[in-house]
Amino acid sequence: MRHIAIIGSGPAGYYTAEAAQKAFANDVRIDIFDTLPVPYGLIRTGVAPDHQSIKGVARRYEKVALTDNVRFVGNLTIGKDISIEELRELYDAVVLATGAPKDRSLDIPGSDLANVFGSAAFVGWYNGHPQFAGLDPDLSGDTAVVIGMGNVALDVARILAKTTREFEGSDIVGHAWDALKASRIKRIVILGRRGPHQISMTPKELGELGELERAVPRVDPADLPADEEDALLEPGLRKSVALVRQFADIAEHVRAQKRIVIEFAFFAQPKAFEGENRIEAIEVERTVIEKGRAIGTGQTKRIPAQLAVTCIGYRTAPIPGVPFDERQGRFANEDGRILPGLYCVGWARRGPSGTIGTNRPDGYALVDKIAEDMEAGAFGPARRKGREGFDALAAERGLDIVTFRDWKRIEEAEEAAAREGAPREKFVDIEAMIRARD
Repeated sequence: MRHIAIIGSGPAGYYTAEAAQKAFANDVRIDIFDTLPVPYGLIRTGVAPDHQSIKGVARRYEKVALTDNVRFVGNLTIGKDISIEELRELYDAVVLATGAPKDRSLDIPGSDLANVFGSAAFVGWYNGHPQFAGLDPDLSGDTAVVIGMGNVALDVARILAKTTREFEGSDIVGHAWDALKASRIKRIVILGRRGPHQISMTPKELGELGELERAVPRVDPADLPADEEDALLEPGLRKSVALVRQFADIAEHVRAQKRIVIEFAFFAQPKAFEGENRIEAIEVERTVIEKGRAIGTGQTKRIPAQLAVTCIGYRTAPIPGVPFDERQGRFANEDGRILPGLYCVGWARRGPSGTIGTNRPDGYALVDKIAEDMEAGAFGPARRKGREGFDALAAERGLDIVTFRDWKRIEEAEEAAAREGAPREKFVDIEAMIRARD
């Protein structure tokens, strides 16, 4: 019997577990560990609450979780409750599937002002992540600036712009729903230092901005490249740019009928957040594109703003004892291999790129490497204690772990507490989750 520990219960973790089941059949036991008492990682706390169809992939992970040779072990913190070294002694293979939960920082003056947030914190706030549930952003101002030209920036802008009616069927948490109901934001500026041809926004997410009840997108036609240049783009980006062009064509009298404008500010490099104690404005510099890079022109302007959310990428959180690539913001690895018996997968391996589905081939490819290493005798005889050894250690240390059966009781309580039209009302603190389990 081989024993595999997977750290992280998001898409990368469950796809890796699925692949290991198929590769090793009944000759493997897999324990999936998570800091939170609830599974699914990014699906629960990262995917936008109004994208329930995407969250539906969790049903596939549940099928894996309910099999006899896979176990969910929640409410356990690596580095505090148990070390990586201890797990490597207990399990034949340890796979880090921890994602990239930390914001990439925007190191400009004023980043520490009140009401300036990274997207991990802001998205975690409206998705009910226990770490960020108490964020309490002030939405009473007129203008919000969202920095970034990817789908996360679109998610943040869309959530800020939606009416309460548009949240029907979503699982946005109650504290965020209440705050957004009282929001006075009228202008949302999506700020990017490059142009329309360099965006990382997908057509589906961009298209949603054109279908909002009280909000309308605005693009300055002067920021658009010549039409014929679109032919050089790959198909997905070409569709996205076509939508940006449509936004530029929206007539002013149509915009006048909407309460909120979502303004795309291309070629705008953030230079500083301004304000006494909280953000009052952002200084930006006009840029030009030279060989794909944004180069400052020296021309600056000031955009009044009372809220700012930076959506410029994520980093993996380092773990003591695990080699880390500071420049890339991920674990140092060679095609998923870190050290003998220690691996990484998903964003922890490659950085924050690709879709949720990208993690499936990534997980399967990693399990192929684990199988190669096992066949080569890299792990030695199959005599590690695995789950039995972990359970003995957990009992010795008095660790209060949460199983998948416990999670199902938590889930039932969340569904029972849902407001009308919502699939669930998430618990936003760990103690409440534990009480619901008991």
